[in-house]
Amino acid sequence: MSGQLPLDLALAPRFGEQDFLESPCNAQALALVRLWPDWPRHMLLLTGPSGSGKSHLGAIWAARAGARIFDGRDLDAGGPPALAGEKALLLENAELAPEKELFHLLNVLMESGAALMLTAARAPDFWGLKTPDLLSRLRRMPQAEIAAPDEAFLQTILVKLFDDRQIRVDAATIAYLAARIERSLATCGALVSALDREALARGRAVTRAFAGEFLRGNPQFGCGADDDDSD
Repeated sequence: MSGQLPLDLALAPRFGEQDFLESPCNAQALALVRLWPDWPRHMLLLTGPSGSGKSHLGAIWAARAGARIFDGRDLDAGGPPALAGEKALLLENAELAPEKELFHLLNVLMESGAALMLTAARAPDFWGLKTPDLLSRLRRMPQAEIAAPDEAFLQTILVKLFDDRQIRVDAATIAYLAARIERSLATCGALVSALDREALARGRAVTRAFAGEFLRGNPQFGCGADDDDSD
């Protein structure tokens, strides 16, 4: 049977609380989100690597708090005044916001008593900030960090991502992949999407042998498989 033409159809992420997978790496952050509205000072800074689930947790909180979602990259001089009337705000990619506008926004929201969640890849000390008062204010915010996932959690994520695409993959193949890829949820998502396209194009199932062959040819996903599997 000849390979089929792969259709690169992105699956819409599901950001409901029931769709969030809890693990030791995100348990503290999830507990703090669920603690709302009993947050100290009604603020939280959530950090974690790309694809770690920050946006998902942010969406859970935004739904609970009725918060508006705004991206730090879109914050300009008109942003703080325009957002001043918000009762709750989720600012994603806060480390990419212009310093002056971010500092102004924090002042405006603190004065109004609005609730605020910031998400960022790393803690404020690594943002390269030039404004000492802004750095000091960010340091004083209650903070939660999502750590890199362990191998067991990667397996859970891979199973879910394959299931979302209605692809049946056995446990041995899942374990094989989880042991060899970068420990990142973003990598899991990219890998499953790429495996799906490649398997469909070549008319093959996602087996351990196929996974090993794919990883050897695509080292960007992590360390390549080194055993000689065959279908």
